[in-house]
Amino acid sequence: MKKKVIVIGGGIAGLSAGVYAQKCGFDVTVLESHSIAGGNCTAWKRGGYLFEGGMHWLTGSNPDEQLNKLWRYVGALDDSVKIHTNEPFLEYDHNGTAIRLYRDVNRTEKHLISLSPADEKEIKSLCDKIRSVQNLAMPVTDLRGVKTTKKIHLPLKLLFSALSAMRVMNMCSRLSREQYVSRFAHEGIRDMLRSVTAEEGGILPLVFTMGTLARGDGGFPEGGSLPFVMRIVDTFKGLGGELFLNTRADKVLIENNKAVGVIAGDERLNADAVIVTADTMQMEHLFDIPLEAPWLDEMKTITKPTMCVFVSLGIDADLSKYPHGYYFKPDTPIKIANQTYEYLNFINYSADRVYSPEGKTAMTTILSGDTYDYWKKAKEEDNYAAYKKRVADDIVAALAAKLKEAAGKIEVVDVATPLTYERYCANWKGSWMTEMLPGMKMKSYPSAIKGLDGVYFAGHRMMPPGGLPVALMSGRTAVQYLCRDTGTLFVSE
Repeated sequence: MKKKVIVIGGGIAGLSAGVYAQKCGFDVTVLESHSIAGGNCTAWKRGGYLFEGGMHWLTGSNPDEQLNKLWRYVGALDDSVKIHTNEPFLEYDHNGTAIRLYRDVNRTEKHLISLSPADEKEIKSLCDKIRSVQNLAMPVTDLRGVKTTKKIHLPLKLLFSALSAMRVMNMCSRLSREQYVSRFAHEGIRDMLRSVTAEEGGILPLVFTMGTLARGDGGFPEGGSLPFVMRIVDTFKGLGGELFLNTRADKVLIENNKAVGVIAGDERLNADAVIVTADTMQMEHLFDIPLEAPWLDEMKTITKPTMCVFVSLGIDADLSKYPHGYYFKPDTPIKIANQTYEYLNFINYSADRVYSPEGKTAMTTILSGDTYDYWKKAKEEDNYAAYKKRVADDIVAALAAKLKEAAGKIEVVDVATPLTYERYCANWKGSWMTEMLPGMKMKSYPSAIKGLDGVYFAGHRMMPPGGLPVALMSGRTAVQYLCRDTGTLFVSE
């Protein structure tokens, strides 16, 4: 008789765990509190437009990547899915001068030097840093002690790439953003670098992002989040798995330090194991016993949530001549609570017709920063709608002033705050990733707690900063723990 596994949460981590566990011979049920699966990998329709709320580019979209095999294994990608890799990747509008970052690092180098020959040394140094990390793909490994149908071995070139990347990380982590930016003479290049980096995060995230793009990865699957998620759902159900939507897990049942099931509303669902993919920063309500583990204590201590306000616009104009990433400095900074946004970054979905009708454009800007308490107080004081409108009006005015084609043509506006993500995705403070602060080390947390049998954990918190690849691999890792503990053969890619 098959062992019964219940997965709490139908995001990418939960669906990934469901597919892997089902393929390994378990009988799996996924419980999702929302009306659709996907968690943070989501989008929504407004006034004939589709607004993306999760996927902006995908690590593992390149068929040559190890991670691509995992996406294909769970059904998210296949040969029929078109991957957009438009050039340039992004463009910063500096008083009418386009400053671009291309996926092709050589092209980026040549372009920037042509704009500012005086910065040639620093430009080459930046591009060399990108080249140093471009072969550092996210490693796919197996849990020690698990029996698999095919053992995965790390490529030797990846180990050499890691050594090279560590030198770059050490070099970059010692500099603040302003210390680094001040090395450049060209005002536009300085502003471009400020616009694509966080003040407290330094230059390192940009280097790793551009390195990912430079090796041919980081494309955008056509249609974005919703069809991406549905392909995984179809794979899971095709394997015999069950997905219960609008079903909130209230309690993990523990008897004699072992999971025996889940309480969901008035129903008890028995199980031999439970995989929790709900946000590990706020899952105590699922357990009557206190969860005690050094790794969990560390996670709660160092995690700084990435919270965002998404402002999405439906524009009655064809803006396809602008790149996927369009950045500029508005005439007046945007302010939300104690956060000031001197630069705006718009993601332009005009290359993908799924997002808007012919001749029209869907665009989204993401305002990162801890504004959760501001929005929560606004909600409590009945100012929530008014405050959202204020932000929307400021964004509309800023874009219309910069892009004359958009002036008077913005027909749909939508604002999603951290409270929106808290409500629909049940994330801690509505956050959707973890900020990597200077000096913070890349590490993976265990998927289990010693002394608590049959309970496993997965999700984007398991390896900061998180994101879709971490969610995918954490689901896989949780099932490897399950297989190891039950003596089950792990069916590998």
